[in-house]
Amino acid sequence: MARHLDDKVVVVTGASSGTGRACTRRFADAGATLVLLARRRDALETVATECRGRGGQVLVVPLDVTDADAVADAARQTVARFGRIDVWVNNAGVNLYGAVEETPAQLWHQVVRTNLYGTYHGIRAALPWLRDQGHGTLITVSSVHGWAPTPQQSAYAASAHAVRALSDCTRQEVRDVPGIAVCTVLAGPVDTPMWRSAANWTGRRVVPPAHPCHPDEVAMAVVKLVRSPRREVHVGPGARLGVLAARLLPALTGRARARAARRTQVADVPVGYTAGNLLRPMPLGARVDSGRSTAYPASRGAR
Repeated sequence: MARHLDDKVVVVTGASSGTGRACTRRFADAGATLVLLARRRDALETVATECRGRGGQVLVVPLDVTDADAVADAARQTVARFGRIDVWVNNAGVNLYGAVEETPAQLWHQVVRTNLYGTYHGIRAALPWLRDQGHGTLITVSSVHGWAPTPQQSAYAASAHAVRALSDCTRQEVRDVPGIAVCTVLAGPVDTPMWRSAANWTGRRVVPPAHPCHPDEVAMAVVKLVRSPRREVHVGPGARLGVLAARLLPALTGRARARAARRTQVADVPVGYTAGNLLRPMPLGARVDSGRSTAYPASRGAR
């Protein structure tokens, strides 16, 4: 890959695995200087070693994105070490399966704290530096659930809706600084470790998505936005069509998604309730994908 980002300092949250780690690989290959944020220091160090091996400079900052002060301090550390922030990628996210009236409020709130508040903390930490510079790119990786929600994932879908609105508001607020771009990536099903680490309050085994895209496909879309910013891109098989259907035919789409979820989201295999990685990290290593054997469908990329 051409090292066309060797003049960029890039911060990535949720960098220890999944889409976040896939992004770090792509950015390192493109020559970017990287700042890696996530809760698990050991996994971050693994990712950092890989990125350095690909030629990138790396700073590791273990933190929880729900801690606003820690995120703001990470931004200060980045500027103190490298002089600026060119790109901030909000990617950290968690999920919870279960019906609205049955899931514990503590877990529901934690999904929103991580996915929405974590994104807010990232934007709030990065934006003053971007304004001072007069340029920069804010990228938030979210889900098509922000347009087309699925039952038994209400906290995840609600936070995705809110994150999309947060990005839209931020974009409007920085119109006075033409050099700042605010971009949102809405991904369809992605084969990351998230479905293994998600909280599960259904009482049944969660079934991974049948036709996911690989995390690297999302990472390629993220890196492309640095050079060619767009307001919103959709990544993965059916992502753009799913968003369009939800916007034009919301009632019909909602019924179809509800039926599909009943058939495919959980198996008729009893399991115990679990908080997953919501309250504390799980020792799942630093994988990019989920580790299961799957064939990734052909895709025409971000649209």
